[in-house]
Amino acid sequence: MLEVMNELPLHVAGFRAKGQVTKHDYEKVLIPAVDRVAKQFGYLHFLMVLDTDVKNFTLGAWMDDAKVGLKHYTKWRKMAFVTDQEGVKTFSEIFGIVVPGKLKTFSHNQLEEAIEWVSDNTNS
Repeated sequence: MLEVMNELPLHVAGFRAKGQVTKHDYEKVLIPAVDRVAKQFGYLHFLMVLDTDVKNFTLGAWMDDAKVGLKHYTKWRKMAFVTDQEGVKTFSEIFGIVVPGKLKTFSHNQLEEAIEWVSDNTNS
């Protein structure tokens, strides 16, 4: 399940992943929010808090993840991932080299720092 994090600034598309994350979650929750931010601001700041293991993302979710990433490829400015999964942190470091914008990972105990970083629009 994906939940929108409504307490963030409007220019940040933020989500919390819990339990199983499906294609339906992407289509009904993530994609509309990301599209709204990209259309309204012309760029994307993105936050994903992983309260579930990435193994709980279905194949359909991963496919939609790739689609939304490519659809807005030139608009990504900042991406923050909050997780305690070492594999996700390692993948993010490698992935961060090939995507536009800045990408950082944070541990769950650094959630406030992640929100502050991804919300900061001064050094995008």
